Amino acid sequence: MDNLVYLTNLYDYYESLLTDKQKLYFSEYYFNNLSLAEISENYKVSRSAVSKQINEALKKLNYYEEKLNLYEKSLKIKEIIKDLKEKEEIEKLI
Repeated sequence: MDNLVYLTNLYDYYESLLTDKQKLYFSEYYFNNLSLAEISENYKVSRSAVSKQINEALKKLNYYEEKLNLYEKSLKIKEIIKDLKEKEEIEKLI
């Protein structure tokens, strides 16, 4: 489950860098919960073609995150903001 959340977050950041087929198959597989067989049947392509596109999308998403770290940076920023909000609340109480 954690991996699914991680991948869908990466997709949110780097979706525009994927091909149309990669976006389509990725969203069908991860968001719509379709199997490779169902996707291949729906789009009249082989199961291996769907698998290849999804695997390429995963490689790209991980590559872009490795190079750009947008998701990791956003987590750090959210943590800093959370700490700042807590600090402000504490200061209000004092």
